[in-house]
Amino acid sequence: MQQTYFRRGFGLKGDIEGALVADYHSRVVDHIRARGYVLSAGDLTFKLAREFGFCYGVDRAVEYAYETRTKFPERRVFLVGEIIHNPHVNKKLQAMGVEFLRRPDDGEFDFAHITPADVVILPAFGVTVQDFERLRAVGCVLVDTTCGSVLNVWKRVDSYAKDGFTAVIHGKYHHEETKATASQVSKYPGGKYLVVRDMTEAREVCTQIEGAGSAERFLGLFAGKSSPGFDPDRDLVRVGVANQTTMLSGESLAIAAEIRRSMIRRYGDAALAEHFRTFDTICSATQDRQDAVLKLIAEPLDLMVVIGGYNSSNTTHLAAICHEKAPTYHIEDATCIDPKAGTIRFRPVGGKTEERREGWLPEGRVTIGVTAGASTPNNKIGETVERIAATRGVTLEGVSGA
Repeated sequence: MQQTYFRRGFGLKGDIEGALVADYHSRVVDHIRARGYVLSAGDLTFKLAREFGFCYGVDRAVEYAYETRTKFPERRVFLVGEIIHNPHVNKKLQAMGVEFLRRPDDGEFDFAHITPADVVILPAFGVTVQDFERLRAVGCVLVDTTCGSVLNVWKRVDSYAKDGFTAVIHGKYHHEETKATASQVSKYPGGKYLVVRDMTEAREVCTQIEGAGSAERFLGLFAGKSSPGFDPDRDLVRVGVANQTTMLSGESLAIAAEIRRSMIRRYGDAALAEHFRTFDTICSATQDRQDAVLKLIAEPLDLMVVIGGYNSSNTTHLAAICHEKAPTYHIEDATCIDPKAGTIRFRPVGGKTEERREGWLPEGRVTIGVTAGASTPNNKIGETVERIAATRGVTLEGVSGA
């Protein structure tokens, strides 16, 4: 019987290595890294976080997508959503002939035109149980790039539902990863989930656990963020906490601790294990990048530039961390910096729309911190440094060999 599900690659790394280097490598980044993550150019000093850019899971997903296109040159290749949240990477795949399947707001992916002769790539975020089953029923070739860290969270949520615990997921309910994680409970009759965005929403859960809340108000607050038929009086008696892998790890841990305290107040310490379970599924790459940027902003900096997709959860969290200590510009791509006009396009922390600012780069000596989300390739980081330098009329050719 012909194999139609692949998760471990096709052994074609040698065939695609040249394309990956051409599309994503940066000699500027190599130069900065080799010199202690610091670059001086004119009166500008760039300090690069020691952990940044592509994580292992993203690296693997992108490689696997390139291998897939190479393995099946004559077939139609589709991608469910985006491979990762980076516009540059997704445009490269489109240029290679990969067709993107889009989910309409509050709708379902349309797989009606997919045939058994087609190839479908599942993104690093994974897909819902329902979407996976629909695609399996088609009989097409599935190439699964779901990140291992995401799979670890799925296993935890699966165990909660299996044992009759509601999965309380710290995440963004509209995010692909959180949708896929929440769907894991559907494997079991009566499986329940609830998505909490932040500590404010978590405290609403705590109030309900302790019997002090209104079920009607609670259901209004969490409309669209909980499993069908959710009953807070019934479904918050036993809960297990999980997290979207790209959330702020400290916040995830704090939310788990807050819910644990509420369970103790309601049921007592001795009965805690019967009512509460927690997780050990913090993504190491997310943690490493957050730790690295905390160390970076502890140094004197005039401003921070954070590079990555505006819809990238881990990138927006890096920007939020930086915003606490220095003026921070979250840019989606190097092209957001216009050296000739002296302008920058960026999305303010907590904002919904992009803004354009003139005179953003202070006069005189400036120390600039730079980091990037886990889905940002090195070439976009290098190009950003070059464009910032060019804003001052400084070229990096003599500095970096770029």
